[in-house]
Amino acid sequence: MEKNSKIYVAGHRGMVGSAIVRELQRQGYRNLVVRTHAELDLTRQEAVEAFFAAERPEYVFLAAAKVGGIVANRDALADFMYENMILEMNVIHAAWKNGCKKLEFLGSSCIYPRLAPQPMPESCLLTGALEQTNEAYALAKISGLKYCEYLNRQYGTDYISVMPTNLYGPNDNYHPEHSHVLPALIRRFHEAKVAGAPSVVCWGDGSPLREFLYVDDLAELCVFLMNRYSGNETVNAGTGKELTIKELTEIVARVVGYRGEIRWDPSRPNGTPRKLLDVSKATALGWTARTPLEEGIRRTYADFLNNPVRAER
Repeated sequence: MEKNSKIYVAGHRGMVGSAIVRELQRQGYRNLVVRTHAELDLTRQEAVEAFFAAERPEYVFLAAAKVGGIVANRDALADFMYENMILEMNVIHAAWKNGCKKLEFLGSSCIYPRLAPQPMPESCLLTGALEQTNEAYALAKISGLKYCEYLNRQYGTDYISVMPTNLYGPNDNYHPEHSHVLPALIRRFHEAKVAGAPSVVCWGDGSPLREFLYVDDLAELCVFLMNRYSGNETVNAGTGKELTIKELTEIVARVVGYRGEIRWDPSRPNGTPRKLLDVSKATALGWTARTPLEEGIRRTYADFLNNPVRAER
């Protein structure tokens, strides 16, 4: 990408999209195109096609998505599948029709098989059954990734995808029911601290292993890949390090300053038992995550405290 290239970031208000915008601006890219949902509903094909025909961006970062935690995915299966599939198809197809030089699609490590080999290499995609609690979201994301691959094969496009692990950071969603585990824990422990609650109940038994990547590290990789990678196979984005949910919970409680008892409810779902990415491909390309987990959580908690409107969602 040239510094004056026209770059469209879809989903610029979300955690990932806003981080990509920050990274592009940090690196000196100034010709950025963004639209709010009110200005452009990506689920409306005619509106998306009109936008691309008018703006004709040279590069596209497709970070827009309907996302949520276990409860949201379980309770809104149809919504997650429909909204994600239709918006990504609309954007990718319109980009191709209007001569976009390169597009980068943001996937998610949850689209790998539930019992994939650990750590999970990019090649394990579609080799086994998905985790049922987020199957609808995963199927939609797999479709977007594969559509990019098929355009490359049929029409010679240069569309790539990146596969992030569990993300966290500024501009996250802290909703008590519809957020992912780390921001949900931040809110839960913060509210418990403020209320002086003697204990906090967490879902499951704390045994699942998870990997967490600070969103600004992902954004750095996204720009890096747009400039230096081409290929049909996705690229994993993670730290290559994991910890149990119990360990994560203890770190979040420490950062927030909650000193009460942490209790576990094994009647609630654990989700996938282990989900660690093989990041050797990204490492070989020349990228490594830089933000230590506890430091990233401290920055994220500061974001939570400094953005009361978002914290109330």
